[in-house]
Amino acid sequence: MQNHGILVYMECADGQPVKAGLEALNAAQRLAAQQGGKPVAAVLLDSADAAAEVGAYGAAEILSAQVGGYQAECYAAALTELCQRYEADCLLMGSTRDGKELAARVAARLGAGCVTDANGLSEQGWVRSVYGGSLLETVAVEGTAVVTVRSGSFGKPEREEGRTASVQEETVAIPEVRAVIRDTVKELAEMVNLEDAEVILAGGRGMGSAENFAMVKELADLLGGVVGASRPAIEEGWVPRNHQVGQSGKIVAPKLYIACGISGAMQHVSGMSGSGYIVAINKDEDAPIFDVADVGIVGNVNEILPLMIEEVKARKS
Repeated sequence: MQNHGILVYMECADGQPVKAGLEALNAAQRLAAQQGGKPVAAVLLDSADAAAEVGAYGAAEILSAQVGGYQAECYAAALTELCQRYEADCLLMGSTRDGKELAARVAARLGAGCVTDANGLSEQGWVRSVYGGSLLETVAVEGTAVVTVRSGSFGKPEREEGRTASVQEETVAIPEVRAVIRDTVKELAEMVNLEDAEVILAGGRGMGSAENFAMVKELADLLGGVVGASRPAIEEGWVPRNHQVGQSGKIVAPKLYIACGISGAMQHVSGMSGSGYIVAINKDEDAPIFDVADVGIVGNVNEILPLMIEEVKARKS
């Protein structure tokens, strides 16, 4: 039996690993390198079909246990048993709704330390934001650690075409389930995939009206992107709440983030500062958004956006 120091719960959807799980795999690989190359094994509980894809992203081995559809008690028991079986000193997973629930359950079963929403790794421990992103703290765990990785913090590992990993079929004990999820109703919010978007155009209070906000959507469509928004734009009713980016919305890390009429309040910045390239448009040259922007455009966003739309249309034609 191979002794795995690090396990990663690979959450899947529609038979494929979700981005949050792949980011957790990347974090695990960094931890393995820091600790001297301990093996990294990905754990699949609901989708053996995802094994080939997970192998292409660099898992050293895949542990596959068919537990059935998601039931928190069953998944927590399976992950706990596999951690004990392989003497894992760290279990990582994405900071999704299910991931956070499982992390707490597994940590309680193992008597382990639990770190949520980690967005970095240092020699001293896991790094995460506190107080709305105004401070960073480093959390060191003695003994086994269960860690959830914040979306957009570590990025996905590079996919290597043709790379494979051995799959170890595992049998785990399934406990008697006391609470069963019989059906899941998809919310409208799930139709807006901000977390996986590569381009996001976000509008704020500076857009001025719902009519002006329509320009954000037009430019997003031209660039093949998704519409985001700051909290004031949501509260004005210009766009549904499922588009909100920030501490009380979605945490995103697209390749390109264009902030239109957004001042850059800490609560918003904490949700998009991991973006690859940030463009900010604001008439206030002292707006905090410019502190995190790679390119800043000082001016009236409602005059600048039409020019950008016209230029993109010209280039596309």
